[in-house]
Amino acid sequence: MTRIAIIAAMPGELKPLVRGWRHERRNGVHLWRWRFDEGEWVAACAGAGVDAATRAFAETERDGTVDLAISTGWAGALTEERKVGQVYSVSEVVDARTGERFSVSGPPGPGSQATESLLVTSPKVADEAEKKRLAVAYGAGLVDMEAAAIARLAAMRGFPFYCAKGVSDGYGEQLPDFNRFISSDGQLQLGCLVLFCILRPWHWPALIRMGENSKEAAQAIRGSLLGILDGSGAIRKRNGYPNLKR
Repeated sequence: MTRIAIIAAMPGELKPLVRGWRHERRNGVHLWRWRFDEGEWVAACAGAGVDAATRAFAETERDGTVDLAISTGWAGALTEERKVGQVYSVSEVVDARTGERFSVSGPPGPGSQATESLLVTSPKVADEAEKKRLAVAYGAGLVDMEAAAIARLAAMRGFPFYCAKGVSDGYGEQLPDFNRFISSDGQLQLGCLVLFCILRPWHWPALIRMGENSKEAAQAIRGSLLGILDGSGAIRKRNGYPNLKR
């Protein structure tokens, strides 16, 4: 039985992919599973940041050995070439805290045609100035807050690691400082963020664009991952995949 763990930060990143999968919440981690004759796909999210990603991955391991780990979800663009709403396969992950670099395995199947990009994992949400700094310092095209944690865990355990990220916020986009609304356990304090932005309407256009881009990116992630995991669709057809036509 082959088990593939798919780790993201927020439920919205996985929503199109896991529609119809069995869901539970355990130890503060959202888990979705789809089992089929050859194995299981299990998706998990516990919040933003490497600690939350580590907790999410740990929950996937509680139910059995993982054979492949995939880090996915939203990322910020560090260059104008990385377009919002599109998904990119990642060739290398850099941890901005430690300087460690992790190679990414080739995709396990024939699905994604996305351009490869170097991704840097930052300990905080990168604003416009931080994006420019990271782009210069690392030559990266994307930034997230979780991929390095999953890459490190996969390297420690000796199994393949793959990474595909959808761009939610473009290069040069001016957004509120999300860091002040992320709790110590990686949860977005949405109510506080909404209240903050209601009183600052100049943020509304960028937030609306980000919301639209995030939905488009989540759909692109779904298509990319399903193409990679089951390019021909044979597994899904044979096992009655719940959202095959969507």
